[in-house]
Amino acid sequence: MKVLTKNSDYATRALLYLGAREGEYVSAKRISAEQKIPYQFLRRILQELSRHGLVSTKEGAQGGVAINRDPDSIVMREIIEIFQGRVELSECMFRKQICSNRANCVLRHEILRIEQMVNQEFGRITIGKMLRDLERLEADGKHMMYPSFS
Repeated sequence: MKVLTKNSDYATRALLYLGAREGEYVSAKRISAEQKIPYQFLRRILQELSRHGLVSTKEGAQGGVAINRDPDSIVMREIIEIFQGRVELSECMFRKQICSNRANCVLRHEILRIEQMVNQEFGRITIGKMLRDLERLEADGKHMMYPSFS
């Protein structure tokens, strides 16, 4: 089971890259090359991030993409929900029909509790926090790459 898809992974990496360059417009080609994200894939991700107000775009020679919000206000849960929907461990579905045992299922109640915990934790992780973690690790002499969840 994957909790994070490539879309969420690439979006997070792009936002970290842009967050480290707050106020600066960067070309999608540069992000693609430096983060090793396929260019056409990244363009679609950036369009979606722009549609949700997380990044802004600017045309022209000095144009590109910039982070549009304070990195501390962008939480992982928001990124995941944009690209994957809400984190769900079980759909309680079988062949597009709701499970007949859904109301009385003991496991379902435990799964819902775990889902709530996972969503709360993803709501606590911000782009800003991850940027500070990267800076701290680099200051300690540990060269870290942007995360790759896939």
